[in-house]
Amino acid sequence: MNPSLAMKAPTGPALGMLEVGSIAAGFEAADRVMKEAPVALLVCRPVSPGKFLILFSGEVSDVTSSLRAGSAGLPAPPLDSLLLPQADPSLCDALVRVRDEVPLAAAGVVECATVATMLIAADVAVKTADVALLGARAAVGLGGKSYFVVTGEVSQVRAAVTASASFARGRGHWVGDVVIPQPHGDLDAWLR
Repeated sequence: MNPSLAMKAPTGPALGMLEVGSIAAGFEAADRVMKEAPVALLVCRPVSPGKFLILFSGEVSDVTSSLRAGSAGLPAPPLDSLLLPQADPSLCDALVRVRDEVPLAAAGVVECATVATMLIAADVAVKTADVALLGARAAVGLGGKSYFVVTGEVSQVRAAVTASASFARGRGHWVGDVVIPQPHGDLDAWLR
């Protein structure tokens, strides 16, 4: 096996997410998620185009049972969901802040139709190759789509983008991807 494609050891908590097609049903599902087990609610909000995101973390067994409980009473199946047993810690960090401490080298962008698929694809990217997650944007102002940006050496970025785009295609939620070997300096702030 190519060492650049070997998965890195998992390090983070379990993440669970429900992407629901109804705002009202989303709030009700979030209530069931929180009442089921001691999980931490990280995101609970409506996003365009009328979707609702519920992202939470905790122990694998707690996240699993909360995910099941949140899904159980939905009037329709979730648009997407995720159970990520040992998420890379940079995932949530990239969602909530600009990562100025990460220098920009080559850049890879992967765009997905759902937030859940993007988060798992980003986890695949950072565990597949020696790249850093520069940023992740989830649904708000994006018509419900989402994307993430990784940076590192060109070969590592290509490996990360290939693996994560392949994963997103497999779920049917891939929109696009690109590797920019030497991004212009003026793009730095926009890629973050």
